[in-house]
Amino acid sequence: MPSDAPARPTWRFLFAHPAHFIALGAGAGLSRLAPGTSGTLWAWVAWLVLEPLLPHSAWGLLLAAATLLGWWACTVTARHLGVADSGHIVWDEVVAFWLVLWLIAPAGFWAQLVAFALFRFFDAVKLGPMAWADRAFKGFGPRGGFGILLDDFAAALCTLLVIALWRF
Repeated sequence: MPSDAPARPTWRFLFAHPAHFIALGAGAGLSRLAPGTSGTLWAWVAWLVLEPLLPHSAWGLLLAAATLLGWWACTVTARHLGVADSGHIVWDEVVAFWLVLWLIAPAGFWAQLVAFALFRFFDAVKLGPMAWADRAFKGFGPRGGFGILLDDFAAALCTLLVIALWRF
């Protein structure tokens, strides 16, 4: 862990390593106010731009690649920040919310807004599976990087379950 790691990441930190740029959501994680929400909003905007350009099946490959790349980026960035799961690391929100949007597609604005609100709720409150994932995989190294992603995938699962029950 570098001793000069900032308490809150800066633009300089963002561009110091490719992993930082990815893990901090191309800068969304630098937000002083609710970086996780900023990262989820960034994911939503990116979805709106990319969704018409990619076939539905390509999203599965993109999500798999983004998860593996994010695992590496989150692991490296957490170590460089010296914080096991910094709120400024938002790639986990990005990939997990993309998963939600992909699985509810096609969905209009209001359904996506509900998905956004549910996902942010489950990600913030860390109940049940989110709390377990958050506790069980804390730390540095690959296990900690995986844990950063896992609690957001658990929040995505809970979001999808609520949406499935709502649609049923």
